[in-house]
Amino acid sequence: MRFVERGLGLLAAACLFGMMTLTFVDVLGRKLLERSLPGGLELTELMMLGLIFSAMPLTSLKGEHVLFDLLDRSLPRALRSVQGLISNLICAALMAGGAWLVFQRASRVSLEGDTTAQLLLPLAPFFNAVWVMLVVTAGVHLVLAFRPDSDGDDDLTPGAL
Repeated sequence: MRFVERGLGLLAAACLFGMMTLTFVDVLGRKLLERSLPGGLELTELMMLGLIFSAMPLTSLKGEHVLFDLLDRSLPRALRSVQGLISNLICAALMAGGAWLVFQRASRVSLEGDTTAQLLLPLAPFFNAVWVMLVVTAGVHLVLAFRPDSDGDDDLTPGAL
């Protein structure tokens, strides 16, 4: 599991670094050469897609998403466990449903040979990567739904469900 975490973290970091570098080069080109980088916006959009969907399973795994935990301290431990089970099952179902919709779109995009407007990069690999990451995120939520609770009240700290 650490290998997957590390790989997804490196992919997200590479996308973020790529976007930063691309923006830097684009701004330099506009200021010094009075020309922006051709296809810069398309590449930024594709790297943003990579960043978001490679970080999604990590965010779920670490419990670093936005939480509303106002009532958690007042709920009995057993009810918090049921709440965690239900919320993770709902998240898993939503991620799986999203993966199915993106998979259908990826199939159509692949058949039609859709490309980006300026650089003519094929879009199918990006759509395929998105549905795979959604499946991975759904799997993470299933694992989280059925994992044993930690001892003590550690589950009330940030980063835990």
